Amino acid sequence: MRFHGTMTVNGQDHLSIGGCDTVDLIREFGSPLHIMDEDLFRQNCREYHKAFIEEIPGGEVAYACKAFCCQAILRIVCQEDLGIDVVSGGELYTALRAGADPSRIDFNGNNKTVEEIRYALENAVGRIIVDNFTEIETLDQIAGSLGVRPKVLLRIQPGVAAHTHQYTQTGILDSKFGLGISSGQAGDALRIMAGKQNMELTGIHCHIGSQIHEKETFAQTAQIMAAFMAGVSKDGGFQLTELNLGGGFGIQYTDADHPDTPEGYAQTILQALKEVFEQYAFPMPRRISVEPGRAIVGSTGTTLYTVGSVKGAPQTRRYVTIDGGMTDNPRPALYQAKYEMCLANKMSAPDEMTASLAGRCCEESSDVLIWDVPMPLAEPGDIVAVPSTGAYHYAMSSNYNRVGRPAIVLVSKGKAHVIVKREDYADITRNDLIPAHLLA
Repeated sequence: MRFHGTMTVNGQDHLSIGGCDTVDLIREFGSPLHIMDEDLFRQNCREYHKAFIEEIPGGEVAYACKAFCCQAILRIVCQEDLGIDVVSGGELYTALRAGADPSRIDFNGNNKTVEEIRYALENAVGRIIVDNFTEIETLDQIAGSLGVRPKVLLRIQPGVAAHTHQYTQTGILDSKFGLGISSGQAGDALRIMAGKQNMELTGIHCHIGSQIHEKETFAQTAQIMAAFMAGVSKDGGFQLTELNLGGGFGIQYTDADHPDTPEGYAQTILQALKEVFEQYAFPMPRRISVEPGRAIVGSTGTTLYTVGSVKGAPQTRRYVTIDGGMTDNPRPALYQAKYEMCLANKMSAPDEMTASLAGRCCEESSDVLIWDVPMPLAEPGDIVAVPSTGAYHYAMSSNYNRVGRPAIVLVSKGKAHVIVKREDYADITRNDLIPAHLLA
């Protein structure tokens, strides 16, 4: 298993993260448990800040908090001088509670409710990224009623098929997000937006998918967006000055993943933009934004589980069953995501068995986190660590089977702090109601 950030093996042959023994963390905070490496999270924030803000004139980085959103994490994002990309009223509320500057919040999403749009305008978010024709009219009406004129960008479908799972491709023409260039809808929408009195059209936005490693894909997207931006500005008689190229930068889950560095992505994108804008004799945008989420938080998370049973008859697959599964990590069930693992309490033990890491849910074979992985001889009570679980794990978790969500602990320099408490039975039933006639 590849180590990330502050991971080490201590004198007890245990996995340590942030100077904290993971076995001790399980004893203190319970199992399963999400661990967040604060030092690695800050390092990732700083690398993206340097690559896209310090090195690119007008550059901005908005942390895509859909990857993982809680007040403590967003507080760190603000401390590291990044903006925040939100896609719901709940995420916006969390960002504001964390102390985020509203002017550095972008509000994204393909079906914002009237209440969410009003909430965003009342709190003066920096940008609203419009998805469709209906939203143009709704936003114009609400902004007019409030007497505000928000900065807006239009989400575009650039028609790029990223090399990733089909469920995480979001820039293709057959996507629920944005409006297409080739269909003419994007150009039509921009002309409508430019004529609205209650919004200030500043630019365009796209997002082509998630967990993408190929720099060439981002270069191609940048070229398409730059050419469209220059062309539509000249043809439409208005000047677009902001370009948001979304996120999707990949991380390493297994040895098969080979992501580039933030600097590598940034320079590839910048070079592609310069070439196209020079060709069109069009000025570089005053604001060039990206929205990394997974790329910042993914590698900082590690999930700890406790082994409950080991079973498997001769000539059949062996299963190591843990006290978590698809309730805290639905990604393998959704799109066959791959992971590595280790036994955190037996770090130097040699591999002696091959088994599948199975979850506890009353579900068919979809509740298996890792299939057929070599591991040391596993026994009940052993601690399993699965790294790179910082993104789209807790954010997509559920109470299926009425299982409570794990606690989340932030670790650094030998200290651990709970940033999201564990759900108990009272939390699970908190919103249940029994009608009076059933109590009679």
